[in-house]
Amino acid sequence: MLQHFQIRSLFDEKELPGWIFSFYYQQCKYNGTYHSNGKIEWQSEPPDKASLMNVEKQIHDLMIYHIYDK
Repeated sequence: MLQHFQIRSLFDEKELPGWIFSFYYQQCKYNGTYHSNGKIEWQSEPPDKASLMNVEKQIHDLMIYHIYDK
């Protein structure tokens, strides 16, 4: 489970979509950019391959909740 998930707008203008995110997973901090097309660009080393698909699904779910379901 992701802990301390935080997001902020990538651009000062709210009309331009894109967000920077950070979170902790298994006691390691991760961060990246979430683009409007759903692409995740990792700024840190991504989680291991065994966990990556699950982590990215959780990020997508959280982004839908925090950004699109407002």
